[in-house]
Amino acid sequence: MDFSIDSSTRELRDRVRAFVDNVLLPLETKRESYDEHENIAEGLLAELRAHAREQGLWALQMPRERGGGGLSIVQMAVCYEEMNRSIFGPVVFNSAAPDDGNMILLNKVATQGQKDRWMQPIIDGKVRSAFAMTEPAPGAGSDPSMMLTTAERIGDKWIIRGRKWFITGGEAAKHWIVIARTSADARKGLTAFLFHADDPGWRVVRRIPIMGPEEHGGHCEIEFDGLEIPDEQRLMEVGDGLKATQIRLGTARLTHCMRWNGMARRAMELAVSHVGSRKAGGHVLSEREGVQWMLGEAAMKLDVARLLTMRAAWHLDQGDFARPEISMAKIAASETLHQVIDTAIQLHGAKGYSKDTLLEWMYRYARQARLVDGASEVHKMVVARSLLERGNDAWDWKELSPAVPPAAKE
Repeated sequence: MDFSIDSSTRELRDRVRAFVDNVLLPLETKRESYDEHENIAEGLLAELRAHAREQGLWALQMPRERGGGGLSIVQMAVCYEEMNRSIFGPVVFNSAAPDDGNMILLNKVATQGQKDRWMQPIIDGKVRSAFAMTEPAPGAGSDPSMMLTTAERIGDKWIIRGRKWFITGGEAAKHWIVIARTSADARKGLTAFLFHADDPGWRVVRRIPIMGPEEHGGHCEIEFDGLEIPDEQRLMEVGDGLKATQIRLGTARLTHCMRWNGMARRAMELAVSHVGSRKAGGHVLSEREGVQWMLGEAAMKLDVARLLTMRAAWHLDQGDFARPEISMAKIAASETLHQVIDTAIQLHGAKGYSKDTLLEWMYRYARQARLVDGASEVHKMVVARSLLERGNDAWDWKELSPAVPPAAKE
């Protein structure tokens, strides 16, 4: 097993790190850098995105011929982690959810014409996108088979009716992917469709207030009341909606982990800096055994999350679905993020609870990690099912296949 990264990936990682350190981190302390929802202000974001593009750090997950960086998923794990050492990082580099997952899905399954019309503007940063699947009870949540939103075919069009909620970026999105029921079949009853925000027959019911800072466009409840979608805007085949969802969420869950590991690293950086300079009782805090125990445990858990994330990324690069590996990474990274930030706040004392540091922002943001893209309990069920099905084979090491150079994956 080789846990090293090649020189080109290291060079790119270092360029991302320099951009984060020199450009983004200083902006996080300025009140004018934020909008009313505690995210980066739109005007500043536009300037920084132009700068990232000039530096060749734009949409690194997308093919080079589409204006991206052509990275493998393992390379993405390295760079995404580095990006999210800044809370502004992912969206500046066009690697933030939900656009990130939507671009990856479209790049894998869309037709050439659909890529040109629906994916390329997202890559170029001209529009934002959203993925509409989750529904209010008794509709689909973690179980897509419970989906109530319907798509009825009339001629060469599909009529969408139903309701979705907690749709990330819904208020700002222009390009949409919606999953709707087209039959009662348990496995082939869902279909994916593309539509534009300007199309009639749907509306944002409300922007749902949440506990933490919000992505641009918030988390919205939306209603479909006769939205007409031409059949040419169907994504994949009729009945492939569940497949599309699995393809999207597999990688999207893992890119969440990559970014969360970066945020956890930032919390550790803040904690180490604080305890290395703060004195109490005549001693620097970092000299105290109890403080070292807290730091050591947090560092160990973070490294476990990073290793699980990298292992799942490697499996995906080998062509595996990597369902249990992704679920393990999702559980570890989401829960570790919250634990590491909590430790950093504790080590800062009252300062950590205040807005004098970013830790309280990160703490509120981190709580959603154990819920989004499947709650931890759901992913534990995925891991358990794999163990029950595979038995002792669940512990086997995968054979190493010949390495595929990143350039060959474009």
